[in-house]
Amino acid sequence: MSGHVKPLILHAHATGPNPIKVAIALESLKVPYIVKQWDFSDNPETGVKGSAFLKINENGRVPALEDPNTGVVSWESGASQDLVDFEKWEYFLLTTLGPMTGQTNWFRHYHPSPNEDALQRYTAQTLRCYDVLEGQLQKSGGASVLPNGVTAVDYHFEPWVRQHSFAGVSLDNHPLIRKWLALMGAREEVQEAYAKVKRGAGK
Repeated sequence: MSGHVKPLILHAHATGPNPIKVAIALESLKVPYIVKQWDFSDNPETGVKGSAFLKINENGRVPALEDPNTGVVSWESGASQDLVDFEKWEYFLLTTLGPMTGQTNWFRHYHPSPNEDALQRYTAQTLRCYDVLEGQLQKSGGASVLPNGVTAVDYHFEPWVRQHSFAGVSLDNHPLIRKWLALMGAREEVQEAYAKVKRGAGK
């Protein structure tokens, strides 16, 4: 490898399996990397919930893998920059926003006996996901999840976020999500998809 190529930066913490699995993959591939450790605080310089790390991963979680040679950053431990951005928001939906919304719905509507502690926990986590999405939507003024226009990411998020009312989650503090939902709901392909699913197969 050329001497001027900088090693990747693996943003991690000392405990937990997710940073380790990325490190193992990098070791297996013989890709040079260095590790930057973060803690679980909201310290602006050292914490995963602090301002410095949130510029790296808006979701405030490790691992994140940064290529200082290209500026590409991937996170959610599963993901050209466009492809990375697409995949990391897909993984955010699949691993975080979707499951948290599903758990909120479960404990609000389907759990056999009331469990207010669980409901409050998952409601809070769903709102935290909305905070992350709201921040991302600032890049497009609420027009799309990725800043360069509507993609499959928007189509994948829309049915989950549309459930906010059913989940009992308010959008009062998320005006860009409200705007984005309205724009998505006005799209012909979205309206037609809901209509066809409601009518049933072959109708």
